Amino acid sequence: MSKPAPARYKTTNWAKYDAALKARGSHLIWLDTNLQWQAEPSGKPGRSATFSDAAIQFCLSIKCLFGLALRQTIGLVESLIKLAGLDWQVPNFSRLSRRQHSISVTILAQKHGRGLQLLIDSTGIQFLGEGEWKRKKHGAEYRRQWRKVHLGIDADTLEIRTIEVTGNGVGDAPMLPELLNQIPPDEPIASVSADGAYDTKACHAAIAARHAEAIIPVRKNGRRWKEDGAGARARNEILRAARRLGATIWKSWSGYHRRSLVETKMRCFKRLGERVMARTFERQVAELQIRAVLLNRFTQLGRPVTVRMG
Repeated sequence: MSKPAPARYKTTNWAKYDAALKARGSHLIWLDTNLQWQAEPSGKPGRSATFSDAAIQFCLSIKCLFGLALRQTIGLVESLIKLAGLDWQVPNFSRLSRRQHSISVTILAQKHGRGLQLLIDSTGIQFLGEGEWKRKKHGAEYRRQWRKVHLGIDADTLEIRTIEVTGNGVGDAPMLPELLNQIPPDEPIASVSADGAYDTKACHAAIAARHAEAIIPVRKNGRRWKEDGAGARARNEILRAARRLGATIWKSWSGYHRRSLVETKMRCFKRLGERVMARTFERQVAELQIRAVLLNRFTQLGRPVTVRMG
């Protein structure tokens, strides 16, 4: 039997999406003239911070967006402020580096009345090691090291809602409860989709605690669990459905294939850089969180609306 022809899709809002793509290159869309640039008095002993976290986050966003060093970032920020007709002072590179170590990055995302359909996955970002050409040509002299980024995106808006950064020795499954904890308790979660690596009792229990549906395929040769909780019962239902219908039909019926959207987001994440520039773990976490902020801003400017043809 011949293979069916691949589905064809058409973008219905191309003019609007084209304008959004061009807007991503505008420098001034990143600068809000109503931004609280100066820090509020902390009321704590010692000298208060001069610049707010929002100001530091803006500078680090420009650094990450254009792949600049700290000094070049300061020069670009000064020019943007001058073009905007503002008289704001700009932090020097050493202050920016110190604040990157402790900044609390704010990741904004749109919320909707429907239940959140969360898609979970992880990827690695290199921060130490040689390039591929050198390794193939001359061999590796030392081991490469990675940071692991765990992401959760909204299937409806395609925005990043949760992010965790760990070492490459941390598995995927232990981080799912941490990702779910980043969603406010008063925001309902309709479903959580992830691959078979998350087929653990802890993951299913965490999803059941949020009254969400788990869309996680059972691992190969997976067996029935003792039904001692809601998570175990839901997982056994997945196992029964997959055995009765077949894994392929279950994935299509359950909507599991939507998880490819988070893999696409991972690719967008790496388009901002295959490597992380910072050298300490805390600064690396801030840099990777800034990438999530940038991608959410890109998505908010506009995204394509596609329909299936035929």
